[in-house]
Amino acid sequence: MSTQPYVIEMEGITKQFGTFKANDNIHLNLRKGEIHALLGENGAGKSTLMNILSGLLEPTEGTIKVNGTEVKIDSPNVANKLGIGMVHQHFMLVKNFTVTENIILGKEVSHFGVINEKVAREQIMELSNKYHLTVDPDAKVEEITVGMEQRVEIIKTLYRGADILIFDEPTAVLTPQEIDELMDIMKHLTDEGKSIILITHKLKEIKAVADRCTVIRRGKSIQTVNVKDVSNQELADMMVGRSVSFKTEKEDPKPNGVALSIRDLVVKDNRDLTAVDSLDLDIHFGEVVGIAGVDGNGQSELIQAITGLRKVESGQVELLGEDITNKAPRKITETGLGHIPEDRHRHGLVLQMPLEENIGLQTYYKEPLSHKGILNEKEFEKLAKELIEEFDVRCVNEKVPASALSGGNQQKAIIAREIHRNPGLLIAAQPTRGLDVGAIEFIHKRLIEQRDHGKAVLLMSFELDEILNVADRIAVMYEGKIVDIVDAKNTSETELGLLMAGTSREEVQKQLHKEGSVKDETI
Repeated sequence: MSTQPYVIEMEGITKQFGTFKANDNIHLNLRKGEIHALLGENGAGKSTLMNILSGLLEPTEGTIKVNGTEVKIDSPNVANKLGIGMVHQHFMLVKNFTVTENIILGKEVSHFGVINEKVAREQIMELSNKYHLTVDPDAKVEEITVGMEQRVEIIKTLYRGADILIFDEPTAVLTPQEIDELMDIMKHLTDEGKSIILITHKLKEIKAVADRCTVIRRGKSIQTVNVKDVSNQELADMMVGRSVSFKTEKEDPKPNGVALSIRDLVVKDNRDLTAVDSLDLDIHFGEVVGIAGVDGNGQSELIQAITGLRKVESGQVELLGEDITNKAPRKITETGLGHIPEDRHRHGLVLQMPLEENIGLQTYYKEPLSHKGILNEKEFEKLAKELIEEFDVRCVNEKVPASALSGGNQQKAIIAREIHRNPGLLIAAQPTRGLDVGAIEFIHKRLIEQRDHGKAVLLMSFELDEILNVADRIAVMYEGKIVDIVDAKNTSETELGLLMAGTSREEVQKQLHKEGSVKDETI
């Protein structure tokens, strides 16, 4: 690998917004045929740096060379011509177009003004087969999975001739199986001579696929290392600038009384199919209950039903002793619910509004943020400044629109708002999606603090290590039902994985006993 030439050389890159330096004299070199990870905290400047390389931003200072030649990349079209393509964290697809129509959009093959979709379709199938992407060119984007949408974005860049691909937090919205498939796709791409820059917070993924890793912290280059020569702990410490703990320290829970009671709950999905099927669950004050399950087994619909975002077909939801079934979201919130939503853009923030107004979204109509219907701007500013500092939300100031923050800092702003309200029940759905290890450590501690202050916490996550690390009890969902509730201290990823696949309790016990016997014989 070390003999390969550089296809990208970014030297002394600085990007300044007013007095704020998002990038400060950063150096990054990419070799041909390598996967180069770019690692840094939320707001460290990773996306800004890659937006410069992809032509979305121009640097204030510094030079870029592509294949040894200095270039000026002042638009995405220039980047495309130089063979640079970016797969963004939030996909840029037209939902009611087909896969083929999305891929060729803006680069249509035409003859005398007539688009030749047949030729384009053949080219797409050729790329799909060559790089093991297996997309259906005729499917409508609104009908395919998130993982498949990402593959469409990858083919879009390849169709435009990209030899250098930038992946911005590519696994943030993928299931574990889709993540494994994406890692394989990335290896196929580099085997075929492509070069990849991978922006990710997930150290496990860096160790799995990256050759080298450049760490940046608060806009500055810290170090570039060979991934095989460093541990996860060393990478995490470099990124955050201090020693990071991967294990959440906590005492045993002290459950006391029922905070949330769900009885015989039935909820339908968007296709009018049963997503939650006669579900019963109790969550006590002073405990964290985790919901584990493969994506699409009713977890999202369950949380939307509790929070008032989806209709309950039948059954009852009782919060803090009050029936909240099919009540309005505000009424449920005022009863004592905090909600960190799974989709921060759709249900967590108003992106075009200033950060300070987003932080006051749940309480803007109450004292001290308003008085007799008149908003108090100074109180909004005061609250926002307090929470920005307490939760380390990296931003220029509290006046910027929420859309200007990195995904991780948007998430921290929502978490700050909901925890600050100190609700009786806090629902945290994918609370650390897109967060770096330092922020994850901080958020896990805050969830445990809520529990230790006698509050109830419902945690839904597709990250099994997060569920095992934070939850006291784990309810496993499969096809809309809770198939088992296990003690987090006395279970394992193997047991949870079997339950998540729909294996019965009896079969799980038999299989675990069998595996234990084999291990004993081996010993």
